[in-house]
Amino acid sequence: MRSVSSKNWEEFSINRRILEKIKIENNLSEILAKIIIANKFSDEEIYSTNNTISYSNPFHFNNDFNNSCKILKKHINKKNKILVIGDYDVDGCVSTSLLINFFKKINLKADYYIPNRIRDGYGVNYNLIKYLVKRFNPDLVFMVDCGSNTNEPINYLKKKNIECLIIDHHNINKPYPAATYIINPKKECDYNIYDYYCSAFLTFFFLDVFIKKNSLNVNLKDLHIYIALATIADVMPLRRNNRFFLQQTLKNFDLNKNLIFKKIFQLKKIKKKLDYNDLAFLIAPMFNSAGRIHDANIIVKLLTTNNEDQIKKIIIKLDNFNTHRKNIQNNFLNNNDLNKYTLENGIIFIDNKDLHEGIIGIIASKIKELFNKPCIVFSKSNSVYKGSARSTYDFNIGNLIKTCVDKNMLISGGGHNLAAGLNIQKNNIKDFKKFLDSQYLKNKSINKNKYISKISFSSLNLKFLNEISKLEPFGNLNENPYFLVENVKIKNPSVINDNLITLYLKQSSKSLIKAISFNPIRSKISDYLLNYINPVNLILRLDKINWNNKTNIQIKIVDIITPNKA
Repeated sequence: MRSVSSKNWEEFSINRRILEKIKIENNLSEILAKIIIANKFSDEEIYSTNNTISYSNPFHFNNDFNNSCKILKKHINKKNKILVIGDYDVDGCVSTSLLINFFKKINLKADYYIPNRIRDGYGVNYNLIKYLVKRFNPDLVFMVDCGSNTNEPINYLKKKNIECLIIDHHNINKPYPAATYIINPKKECDYNIYDYYCSAFLTFFFLDVFIKKNSLNVNLKDLHIYIALATIADVMPLRRNNRFFLQQTLKNFDLNKNLIFKKIFQLKKIKKKLDYNDLAFLIAPMFNSAGRIHDANIIVKLLTTNNEDQIKKIIIKLDNFNTHRKNIQNNFLNNNDLNKYTLENGIIFIDNKDLHEGIIGIIASKIKELFNKPCIVFSKSNSVYKGSARSTYDFNIGNLIKTCVDKNMLISGGGHNLAAGLNIQKNNIKDFKKFLDSQYLKNKSINKNKYISKISFSSLNLKFLNEISKLEPFGNLNENPYFLVENVKIKNPSVINDNLITLYLKQSSKSLIKAISFNPIRSKISDYLLNYINPVNLILRLDKINWNNKTNIQIKIVDIITPNKA
């Protein structure tokens, strides 16, 4: 079935014998067994649906971790100066704050610096490292969530006899930087199977190894919620240890004992227990907005202070940054005809030299989600163009960006399979687009989007939702399932704040059910929701909304299939 947004939808096909086997052996409902099969859960993950599994640190006997611990121990014993440099996103800021907070717990002062997106650019470059060495005069430099491809700056550190430890999870190219040690599961090593951890989680594991190795009386449990935040914000796979860790952390989290999140909830007038959606859709965007349109050092300052007044002031600033970010984003999405991209066969390229470079990644992500095609958005920055790419699971954009760097099409670039960033001269953009498009069309398969099953509104109740919720938290590689509901009439649609639509749905003679759509207002989906009067088939997702100690079902409309397209 082809939808109004040009996506192909079909029901997930499952062998009946396999379905019955998993249901019986694990005492699962049919819908839960279907989702588990669709998401390819391991035996351990299946077991976790009805049982608690504790996360574990797999790096206690890892050479990179143990050797890095020896380097840190040496510098602590000598009371040397330590500098931590992190990326300007949530993962980089949390990784940095984990180290700074640990050093505080052992009464060691350390410095930190988060590069400014506009002034310094992405990562650590030669001019920046020269400036930082002059400013902080460090003996040991940590690079967290960055550093894997910063050969020239690390060569500079080496000449200055400054040791460097890298903790990162981004793609790393040969020759590797000449750092003292590199912790990165993406390099050629014996721990590649752990490449699903973000840098914050790797940093936490490193500190955990260090604490146990040195028999320190230091507890990092109060920092667990920030590792969960970084894992979600960096769209890491919510599988295995990541999922087990998030489940435990969210379950045990006490909002009253965390001044930062408590103040955010007070500011937004939220009265409920913190959940995955709060981290993913409220706190992560708020924190990321600092690095997008201001300066991310403010995030590390927030995460490493106990001063209540300072925390309150920073949170108000972050809320203002995020509002500004949303205004820029929505202004673009609501004032451009997005329907023209349904005609694109290849990658969707968007050139807009006036777009704020801190917002292009979000716009690329929105367009990719809407059309299920890779998207690259370009914005002009001084004399060069900056691009941000978001891709689908079947098209590894990170590897292709590396290939383009090797072919000298790009000034610089890097990333992973789902996201990448790049710098390019204007005269190379045409060849770059042509090359990427050819690779996409050559390897393109018909992208089938799968819904888990057909349902009717009569089956939607809290018991059904609670059953699905056993697989939470949903996210990357543990997708919140899609459902198909047929023959639905749309009633009383209303646009709220130019960025969402609320409406009611009616199926046959049943009562009206409230729903919501977060699709851009200028999209075909929104056009149909606002104007189409005949019955349609809907692709939707279900969510649990907790408000004032009440739990309700939220229906999110994802796509529309009209009868003539079914």
